[in-house]
Amino acid sequence: MLVHSRAGRWASWAVFAVLFVPLFALPLLVILAASFATNWSGAFPSGPTTAHYAAAVRGESLRALTTSLVTALAASLLALTAGTWAALAASALRRRGRRLLDALFVLPVAVPSVVVGLAVLVAFSQPPLLLNGTRWIVILAHTVLVTAFAYQSVSAAILRLDPVYEQAAASLGARPSYVLLRVRLPLLLPSLNAAAGLCFALSMGELSATMMLYPPDWLPLPVLVFTATDRGSLFTGSALAVVLMTATLLVLLAVSRIRTKASYR
Repeated sequence: MLVHSRAGRWASWAVFAVLFVPLFALPLLVILAASFATNWSGAFPSGPTTAHYAAAVRGESLRALTTSLVTALAASLLALTAGTWAALAASALRRRGRRLLDALFVLPVAVPSVVVGLAVLVAFSQPPLLLNGTRWIVILAHTVLVTAFAYQSVSAAILRLDPVYEQAAASLGARPSYVLLRVRLPLLLPSLNAAAGLCFALSMGELSATMMLYPPDWLPLPVLVFTATDRGSLFTGSALAVVLMTATLLVLLAVSRIRTKASYR
């Protein structure tokens, strides 16, 4: 912390607590408390129970969690591949070409995700690529929505790369493919892992586009949370939301461990 006096540090922590607790921590704590409750008529919940969690980790809820994990993993891998490829290609373009490519990749996140869902639905509801009613249209929509974040993250990392390593490898006779695979990509590995974690987290929580596209046999967990709360089952929906947050955090922690090891390469 850049504040050197003890009074200044205490004041900074106090301001942080005043802003963080009501804006970020308190809503999550309310969800956590509601997930263990059967009634909430006063200031605090009552009737503690774990029945909501028992239902949240079996049957339809467990299938929805698996669906969300598979969708997020597939979308993250596709987005990371496409975003990295595009970022590497953009680094070789002139400024005008890079700006055009930046605009194309940022466009899906510059509009509401429901618009992206509608666009994907219209585009892939007719042959030759008839994906409507399949799981692939959901994965495709998630990929479109999160690729921009992978592209931006990798592009920023490429700008920070020291070209000396690539020049040294090329001067020793290394082929361009060898320089890419053995020099450039390993140097980008921490940023690639960070981008993968961001894409995964965003895909796990995506709802608006998913609501327009999911088939009956591919129900992601955010949709189940929405339907539960829409029916008035707030406590069940809270338990499902906690399961969703926990699964996302566990995967992000695993990714952060990979990034920590990769940073020492």
